[in-house]
Amino acid sequence: MSTRRDFMGMALGGFTAVGAIGGLYAAKRTWDPLPSVTAAGTTVVDLSQAKAGEPMTEKWRGKPIFVLKKTADMPAHDRDVVVNGERYHVSIALCTHLGCIPAYQKTSKTFFCACHGGMFDTSGTNLPGLPPPSPLEIPPFTIDGNTLVLGTEGPEYLEMKKNNLIA
Repeated sequence: MSTRRDFMGMALGGFTAVGAIGGLYAAKRTWDPLPSVTAAGTTVVDLSQAKAGEPMTEKWRGKPIFVLKKTADMPAHDRDVVVNGERYHVSIALCTHLGCIPAYQKTSKTFFCACHGGMFDTSGTNLPGLPPPSPLEIPPFTIDGNTLVLGTEGPEYLEMKKNNLIA
């Protein structure tokens, strides 16, 4: 260091570098998910508790999830989740029109959204001519024996995604 001006320039450069590293670290920490969000990432659903024709409502990441064990008279669909030969409808229970929660109607075997009259069949497909623009969303899932693990993309989910059954 030959002059005081050189020393001041180096000190200012060093403080700037330390400040930039601290700012980048703080920014990265804000982008990371909170521990509570990470812990709530998966939900395990015991499918042996499901009764045919009666939907169960589970909670995953703060959203309601419909799990409906299909009866023999309900039509099969590619969107169905098949576990041990049984067919299930699994979807996020929020209408794709405005986010209302549809109710299952046993008599018509449909999910009815009272907000604007939207209807979905037992596979979550929106019925034509009604407000919902798309089918009920299928959450990421994997099958582990007789349980459904929501929040992880298993081979069955990836196959549905590959066949454009999931947006």
